[in-house]
Amino acid sequence: MKNIAVILAGGSGSRLGGDLPKQFIKIAGKMIIEHTIDVFEKNCHIDEIAIVINPNYLYMIEDIIVKNEYKKVRKVLQGGKERYHSSLAAINAYDNDCNLIFHDAVRPLVNNRIIDECIEALDTYEAIDVAIPTTDTIIRSKDNFINSIPPRAELRNGQTPQCFRREIIKQAYDLALQDPNFQTTDDCGVVFKYLPETPIYIVRGEVFNMKVTYQEDVYALDKFFQLKSINWGKNLAEETKGVLPGKIMVVFGGSYGIGKDIVEQAEALKAKVYSFSRTQNGVDVSHMSDIEKALQQVYDKEKRIDYIVDTAGILIKEPIAAMQADDIETSIKVNLLGVINVAKCAYPYLKESKGSLLFYTSSSYTRGRMLYSVYSATKAAIVNFVQALSEEWFAFGIKVNCVNPERTHTPMRTKNFGTEPLNTLLDPIDVAVASINTLASSITGEVIDVKRK
Repeated sequence: MKNIAVILAGGSGSRLGGDLPKQFIKIAGKMIIEHTIDVFEKNCHIDEIAIVINPNYLYMIEDIIVKNEYKKVRKVLQGGKERYHSSLAAINAYDNDCNLIFHDAVRPLVNNRIIDECIEALDTYEAIDVAIPTTDTIIRSKDNFINSIPPRAELRNGQTPQCFRREIIKQAYDLALQDPNFQTTDDCGVVFKYLPETPIYIVRGEVFNMKVTYQEDVYALDKFFQLKSINWGKNLAEETKGVLPGKIMVVFGGSYGIGKDIVEQAEALKAKVYSFSRTQNGVDVSHMSDIEKALQQVYDKEKRIDYIVDTAGILIKEPIAAMQADDIETSIKVNLLGVINVAKCAYPYLKESKGSLLFYTSSSYTRGRMLYSVYSATKAAIVNFVQALSEEWFAFGIKVNCVNPERTHTPMRTKNFGTEPLNTLLDPIDVAVASINTLASSITGEVIDVKRK
């Protein structure tokens, strides 16, 4: 049977607030629904995709399909007032010779393991749910008093996909629509109530396969996307090894520390790397003319630039009251103005190559730290700059990300903090590996946390 993924995107997102439904919020450089479609588009067991959308946003879905060049999206259907109207739209659009895999558009972190196990289970069962064990105690209440406490071991939190042989889910809805008291929140509930003799098999879900409903969920989802890449510093991804050979990379601040390790790691992967810094060749990122000359020099020789990395930075560890005006100005120029300069100069080259731009922050971006307030402020600004720029340049195919390493064993740190136990510090090579993995990936707008092994 054909496996049809049905992306349910008919909701208005009223509980989240905002001008657009929640499926159109951007996370990690893409709309939530784009991340969701991507998973099913790339899954080898999915034959076709149907998207059910509120008719008011049909134009947005059409733009998304064209922009992403989706090959499997064959139908765009109009949903209705209730959730089950969206399910019915898909049921009525196909015949019995298929499996329907219903999935919430706002669960973008569904993975291939879940999809594959659902499709495998459809060989044996006619209805499939996805769920995870409940961790909280669930109570039944009446008039604000506990009525009963079901055993937690028997309880699960339902997720999606919910999958059915089309003839079964159609039969269940045919019966349900004859019931004047029909109410439902999900499709498995319809089968359970109206076809009680049909077993519903449960596939194990994942905690991160969360649904975006409230504003707080957006922040949690953003963190889950970051956690997906938390181990990128451990090993080079296989796709990185295949992508790097022949790429042209420019590294500002490449003469020492993390920048030097990036240069060495990228060259070992057969990339062609050009390194610039104040000490190496007199290139100061706080001077835009220096960056323009450096990039033009590389482009004239190579005729393209694929990756641009800016690791240049300076840490002046002093109380703000004691800092000299020149030190304050230098810190802001190198750490923040330099980032802006690199981005502005990088734009025409990366637009042409649809390449990647990478910057660096520190853990102090989430909470300013005593004795280096100016440095902390610039690192917080870099995160906001990266997130804004990734959206601004998304349509041009430019990927913009930011690496956030733990305390790292670098010359700059040793200069400010002295000799520290190495087992308490991150190896700069891990940061370099995470950086190269990020450059070679398709993500954008992300803060990539890199932690010790």
